[in-house]
Amino acid sequence: MDFSRAMIFMVAAMSMASAHATLYRWVDDNGDVHYGDKVPEQYLKKQHEELNEQGALIKKHDRALTAEEQAEKKRQEAKRERLENERRQQALRDRVLTDTYTTERDLMAARDARLEAIDSQLQLSKDIIESSTVKVKKTEEFIQKLKAANRMVPEATYAKLEREKAQLLTQQGVQEGHQKKREEVIKQFDGYIQRFRELMAEKQKRREAYVRRKAERARAASDLPPTSSK
Repeated sequence: MDFSRAMIFMVAAMSMASAHATLYRWVDDNGDVHYGDKVPEQYLKKQHEELNEQGALIKKHDRALTAEEQAEKKRQEAKRERLENERRQQALRDRVLTDTYTTERDLMAARDARLEAIDSQLQLSKDIIESSTVKVKKTEEFIQKLKAANRMVPEATYAKLEREKAQLLTQQGVQEGHQKKREEVIKQFDGYIQRFRELMAEKQKRREAYVRRKAERARAASDLPPTSSK
């Protein structure tokens, strides 16, 4: 439909719909533009527009999405929400980091203090493991001596050996846990330090940009002619 015909139909439709507050505009399957006070049912789910009595756009109705498009829209909305949540959480972590530590040296001191405490626990576990290992060895040697002498090994001795072995296994597990914790602390603080450096670099850039803008404003002000007083 050419422009002149479309305008004629629009004017006619507006005249017919003068008693109504809203005029609708839609495009049929052949690409022709139509105006009226009601959108045909077969075009309700397709794109159409609401116009006022002067023909100005009030509201635009997009076509109904397909099932695939609706699913994709939900995925994109979920992705945006996830990214926004991650951004907020990162901003919170950054604020806690910079509020807790003022310098990189503070971070290193905190890391070293944590590692020192873990190393103390590791040393304690090591001492207990060595002691337990000696006890197990002695009990096993005692049992072998009794057997070599064709003497009966008391049940209490076997029970004692089992307790000593259980304690040894427990302490070995404790030691592994402390070692794992030590590695986690190192990795954690490496991340803290790296992020702290990034935040300080960003802060320095903002400070430098502020100084440049201030200097530029000062130069611009100095180039202005003096204000004459009457």
